[in-house]
Amino acid sequence: MTDDATRAEALLKEHRDSIDRLDAILIYTLGERFKHTQAVGRLKAEHGLPPSDPAREERQIARLEDLARRADLDPEFAKKFLNFVIQEVIRHHIEHQK
Repeated sequence: MTDDATRAEALLKEHRDSIDRLDAILIYTLGERFKHTQAVGRLKAEHGLPPSDPAREERQIARLEDLARRADLDPEFAKKFLNFVIQEVIRHHIEHQK
């Protein structure tokens, strides 16, 4: 291998190692987030509250779009991601209502 190719391989490995660490952080963070949303779902069920809160969801989406811009992340991607997470949370909250 040439020196350039060797350096490229080393850089590629560093990037991939960082990506792997960040993937782990994302998964553990989502796990922690869902522990809290499950608790919220149980509280809502116990007190007869609706499983979704459209006003809060709207505020959260706006907040995450702003955070995404500051993090140099596509705000549309952040919105799609949060919408996916919100739908999963609502599904869990509905399950608690049964």
